[in-house]
Amino acid sequence: QQTAALRELSQTANGELAGKQKLMLEQYVQAAYFERVLHRANLRLRDMTQGRYEMYRRKTAENNRSQSGLDIDVMDYYTGKRRSVKTLSGGESFLGALALALGMSDVIQSYAGGTVFFDEGFGTLDGAALEQAIGVLVRLSGGNRLIGIISHVAELKDRINRQIVVRRGASGSTAEICIGG
Repeated sequence: QQTAALRELSQTANGELAGKQKLMLEQYVQAAYFERVLHRANLRLRDMTQGRYEMYRRKTAENNRSQSGLDIDVMDYYTGKRRSVKTLSGGESFLGALALALGMSDVIQSYAGGTVFFDEGFGTLDGAALEQAIGVLVRLSGGNRLIGIISHVAELKDRINRQIVVRRGASGSTAEICIGG
């Protein structure tokens, strides 16, 4: 009797119950934190996409043989349909990834204090999306948050007044700290 109960508890914790959703205890805990990240990320994503997109955690697997809990769907309010985040264009995917990184930063900061954010990929954005992303980052940098951006995009470099510029040279790379007004 006790052995059967322990076996069932083990199968539940490991996501191995026959005919049930495959969600291990570790994934369940990750999903709980992921919900918080998505909530914060959606605040940013709605701002960057003028309310077009919102991300959701897919709570069920495609079938009972695969694990579930950490896949993302996106609600497209222009079409009124929910779909896989994998269907977003390159620029839209970048905005989603940026929103997720900022959401994760928000959640981590709420537990551990200040954080640093680095990202790349601004070159995939069209002019309007780049302006939206820059606007979000500028507003965030006004608080007690240090934001690091790795980019070659001229429009972005022109808007950031404190920079570490790395230049490649014949004898190696050099770094220069530039503080603008």
